[in-house]
Amino acid sequence: MSSVAAADAPRRSNAVLAAFSGPCLPLAAFGVALPVTLPEFYATHVGMEMGMVAAVFMAVRVIDILFDPFIGWGMDKTKTRFGRYRPWMAVSTPILMLSALMMFVLVQPGAGPAYLFAWLLVLYLGFSIGTLGQLGWAAVLAPQYDQRSRVYGWWQVFNIIGVILILILPTVVVKSGIGDYADGVRIMGWAILIALPVTIGLAMIAVPEPVNVGAPPHGGPKAYLALFRMKTVRKLLIADLLLGIAPGITGSLLFFFFGQIKGYDHSQAGLFMLIYFMAGLVGAPIWAWLATRIGKDRALAVASLIFSVFYVGATLVPGGNFALTATAMFIAGLPYAAGLFLLRAMMADAGDEVRLETGVDRTGLMFSILSATTKLGHVFALLPYALLPLAGFKALPGPEGNSEFSLLILQVLFIAVPGLLLAATAWVLKGYPLTPKRHDEIREALALRDAGTA
Repeated sequence: MSSVAAADAPRRSNAVLAAFSGPCLPLAAFGVALPVTLPEFYATHVGMEMGMVAAVFMAVRVIDILFDPFIGWGMDKTKTRFGRYRPWMAVSTPILMLSALMMFVLVQPGAGPAYLFAWLLVLYLGFSIGTLGQLGWAAVLAPQYDQRSRVYGWWQVFNIIGVILILILPTVVVKSGIGDYADGVRIMGWAILIALPVTIGLAMIAVPEPVNVGAPPHGGPKAYLALFRMKTVRKLLIADLLLGIAPGITGSLLFFFFGQIKGYDHSQAGLFMLIYFMAGLVGAPIWAWLATRIGKDRALAVASLIFSVFYVGATLVPGGNFALTATAMFIAGLPYAAGLFLLRAMMADAGDEVRLETGVDRTGLMFSILSATTKLGHVFALLPYALLPLAGFKALPGPEGNSEFSLLILQVLFIAVPGLLLAATAWVLKGYPLTPKRHDEIREALALRDAGTA
């Protein structure tokens, strides 16, 4: 890389990246609760009908997807002495604290669909603002190709730590005798509520926010739609959609699969999920390292193929042997983190490409598009909640159990569908145009132009 391009790429200290990544702890707790904990919690402990839970979550997801472009556009238009993205993260904090209180802590058995719809909508609004603000902030924190992988690698490690900590809580509550699983979910809500102001406040104080040189965003809906014509963006969005649906299905059906197919109880299934995410924590540095050797796109394609093979293999391990299943789930989870942080680092790279071509910084808008496809993937991941009742499957089957046919459909949805989607991601990434060499050229051109503008 030339000295011009390298000059605009300061290496952030580990302490700064840790402070920046701190808000991932409560945000990741929301991230795992939305597709995994809350649908099952509202279908069983709150007592809402399974199909209704799926319908409400899907409806709110669709509405939330429509929010994202406006939030991204608003972030790109924001200009304050505190930065472009930090004010938005500050705004998200009270919204998320209130929604955590209502969705986890104060909800009572018998709550209706209107309650779930209203507070889920508030939660998703705050979650969108917080996550988009942090992702945009990351893009300007380190603009160089490999350093960007490092920033988003830290981001993902803290995401996984947040997931692990929040998944431990209900199991600890049950095993220690403090309360039942429902009490564990309520304590989960309190933990999120407390962590939000602490972690976001620390990040606001300790982490700088550089500002890209560029004209204010303009062009309205046409500029938004023009992004979809870029080959780079299209491939990223399709890959993100596939990688959103696959683990989303896994999360939404995990307790049913391990409970009714493999014969494990709720706590054991929760431990399998915990082990799976811990493996993602172990694997994240591997994929970040590989991305510096062969490029982010190739590293993600390799990880997706390995993920597909490992995942299907883990689901085929016979039930009854906890240690063997736990080992298989750990191996299956090693590639889990790759797509989550590499796709976001790749979208930040694509934002540089757009800024060079148009002179406009659309980082917030581009991350809002990526966020929308992720959420659309989670919408599709909830389809099994609507399909399983059609096959006669019941969340609480009673002493007679579910039929063999309904259990077969559960296995097809849990094993075959995610495996195929993961493998398809590698195919989608063939011919990805934004190589490391091309990005270095873009950063050099941007550095020269920005220096002239300044």
